[in-house]
Amino acid sequence: MTNNTLTDVFQSSSGSPKGPLGVSSVVFAALGLVASGLVAYSNCRIDVGTGQMAVLVRKSGLDLTNADEVAPTIDHKGVQQKLLTEGRYFYNPVIWDWRVIEQPSIPAGKMGVLVSLTGEDLKYGKFIGELDSQAVSQGEFIPKRKGIIPEVLTSGRKIINPYLFKLEEHEPVIIDPGFRGVVTNLTGPAPEKPNELLAKPGERGVQPATLREGTHYVNPYMVRINKVDCRSQRFNLAESKTFGFPSKDGFWVSLDGRIQFRVKPEKAPEVYVTYNEMENGDAVHEEIVRDIILPNARAFCRLKGSAKLGKDFIDGKTRTVFEQEFADAMKSACEPLGIEIQEALITTIRPPEQIAKPIQERESARLDEKKYSEQIKQQTAERSLAEQVALVKQKPALVEVEQKIVKIVTQAKREQEVAVTKANEELAVAKLKLDAAKDEAAAIISRGEAEAAVINFENKADAAGWKQAVQAFDGNGFAFAQYMLSQKLASAYRRIMINTQDSPLMRMFEGIGESSAARAPVSKAPDNQSPESKASGEK
Repeated sequence: MTNNTLTDVFQSSSGSPKGPLGVSSVVFAALGLVASGLVAYSNCRIDVGTGQMAVLVRKSGLDLTNADEVAPTIDHKGVQQKLLTEGRYFYNPVIWDWRVIEQPSIPAGKMGVLVSLTGEDLKYGKFIGELDSQAVSQGEFIPKRKGIIPEVLTSGRKIINPYLFKLEEHEPVIIDPGFRGVVTNLTGPAPEKPNELLAKPGERGVQPATLREGTHYVNPYMVRINKVDCRSQRFNLAESKTFGFPSKDGFWVSLDGRIQFRVKPEKAPEVYVTYNEMENGDAVHEEIVRDIILPNARAFCRLKGSAKLGKDFIDGKTRTVFEQEFADAMKSACEPLGIEIQEALITTIRPPEQIAKPIQERESARLDEKKYSEQIKQQTAERSLAEQVALVKQKPALVEVEQKIVKIVTQAKREQEVAVTKANEELAVAKLKLDAAKDEAAAIISRGEAEAAVINFENKADAAGWKQAVQAFDGNGFAFAQYMLSQKLASAYRRIMINTQDSPLMRMFEGIGESSAARAPVSKAPDNQSPESKASGEK
């Protein structure tokens, strides 16, 4: 937008005043111009503050046609398509009118949907509007065709002309964990095959693809989102008060069970279209129980249960087989319909009271017997396990003892080898010492024998001398002894008694001489007598 000059409002007069009042006229004219400028400035100024916008309305210009709601160009009368954003602008108030308003704002967590109020008229059966792509590329919202704009707006302030658009505030679609969003296109071409449950992508109708958990900003006029709970659901058969079947022998058998199921996420669109009824909203588990679970459970029980006698349901084996067949039948019947059976249990079977008590007592006894047998087996297994545990605990000790034994035996063998080696060495030394001792003993014996021979010879010689000497005394040994004693003592006694011939000491030997002379006759000394003997005799 270009600012208009003040000439669009005021016209200046030509010529200059004459006469003595010319200067005053000029001054007054200048003051008038200044005053006019101030008035024009205040009246032509448009101040658009932060968070505001100004809508322009042209008072004069080209006339609108009957099909125009706003001015198609800036030269036409009426509400202009473009807005003035924050700033200061100057417009001729004679030509223009304006209104400063607050910019519309979309709160956090919300979304906005635009409805174009101007533009080309829609064809019959159409309600989708369109924006001017060139204006959108420049960040402006200019309608091209009336109707709902498919694109949604996120939170924040928006510069939108309220004469061109209606801004609606909507909640985004939040898919919780465990849920799937079933998408239904409200626009688009009609399905090629209208009798099918799901439409092809882009066609009008329920789409095969679903939305996962999260926040989705979708136009509620373009798409409808229905949230299908794909979490596990539980249903008790006892909720149906008369759930049971007649046995083969005509007794009524009632039972209770628990079925846990969920909608397969990939089958959520088909399940929703097939079984959902609008009175309970998007929830389909009630319809699934009523239309799928209960009919299949009753059908199985009446077909299989009616083929057995009432007493068969007291037997544990029959009940176990019946429960397994029930679970298999429910899974096979519900899987093709998009329902996953996670658990199907028969918790209680109540047989007829007339036959229940005696059979139950017998069955209880049989079960007790089985229980006790199992307990015996369990105790046997526990004992075996305890033995194995003890052996396992004992094994390290045995290994340790064996290692100690091997160590001790090895050390003993080593010590034995050392002792044997040492003993062999000592034996060899002892043998050497023995041989040396034998040699030394032989030498000692030889030396002893030689010395003994010498001594014997000397003794024999001495004995022969002594014998010859005794014979000199006529074989009187006592006389020879006295002689030998006297001979040994003679020299010493002579030195002591040289001056004591007459002393009393000499008298002690008087008897000796007399006794000797009396005992032995005086004989002539032998010729071989030694000189000392002769001298003694002479004395």
